[in-house]
Amino acid sequence: MEKIFWAFIVGGLICVIGQIMMDAFKLTPAHTMSTLVVAGAILGGLGLYEPLIKFAGAGATVPICSFGNSLLKGALVELEKNGPIGVLTGIFELTSAGISSAIIFGFLASLIFKPKG
Repeated sequence: MEKIFWAFIVGGLICVIGQIMMDAFKLTPAHTMSTLVVAGAILGGLGLYEPLIKFAGAGATVPICSFGNSLLKGALVELEKNGPIGVLTGIFELTSAGISSAIIFGFLASLIFKPKG
């Protein structure tokens, strides 16, 4: 039960940070999302995101900043295995399922609903 509580608190705080970025700093949702992805990558590079995941579970893995952490983690693993070319291939190693799902479900949703734009 305690794990659920902390997942809710940490996930909620990440969402609050994103909402403050949009309301107070007048950032667009795209800028806010990009900033959170970069923040996740920076925290992952500093070794701070993994302890947050261990502490908060889904509260840290579900928000978009976890995507930045996954990109960095994949790039670093492949960098060690394959050198500099591994950075380019590694960013897709851990995240390809999420990227593919977003594209496929976005396409299916556009067939079912009327997209604007």
